[in-house]
Amino acid sequence: MSEKKVIAFIVEGPSDEAALGSVMKEHFSSSEVQFVVVHGDITLEDYVSADNILTKINELIEEIKKKYRYNQKDFKKIIHITDTDGVYISDEDIRESDVKDIQYYEDHIGTKNVMATINRNKRKGSILYKLRKTGKINTIPYRIYFNSCNLEHVLYGELRDFSDEEKQILSDDFADRYEGKADEFIKFILDPAIAVPGTYQKTWDYIEKGRNSLTRHSNMHLIF
Repeated sequence: MSEKKVIAFIVEGPSDEAALGSVMKEHFSSSEVQFVVVHGDITLEDYVSADNILTKINELIEEIKKKYRYNQKDFKKIIHITDTDGVYISDEDIRESDVKDIQYYEDHIGTKNVMATINRNKRKGSILYKLRKTGKINTIPYRIYFNSCNLEHVLYGELRDFSDEEKQILSDDFADRYEGKADEFIKFILDPAIAVPGTYQKTWDYIEKGRNSLTRHSNMHLIF
């Protein structure tokens, strides 16, 4: 049983935890911070839909409850950090391209299968809508925050396909830069070049418009 209340951070990969872990633990030092690394994007998994996404996230929380022997009442909140992956752009901005994986640009997506990418975007878009309208998961306060087009784009200012190894190097460097300097990280993430202004709902309304889910934006500043 933990003395401190638990804040659970749901992130996509180990490099996300590496980049953000020390900053979050410093800023939320009065709570116990636990990272739940999905090893992929839960909003893109084949077995996930808008109908069962809340159950799937609750299953992630149940896993850490079991692992660390937490009770339901030990949890303060769940903070979920996701990539937008350009899912809100119009179908015309999805172009057939001779690529192995989907490639993101600030004005379009290149893909070998346009229809599959359109369907992926619709599915992920509906799941994100469900999550952003959800205030609690199994009684625990829940919020989902976005990085557009992805975490690397927001933190490192580059939109390209990074290898896992590159992600790890970049995230370690980033963590070193802000080690013990959470307030500097907050200043960075509040930069108007990145931070979408307005309330939580307004930031989501904004990212759903035009090509905003491809350009460099985040509402992670609202975490603080």
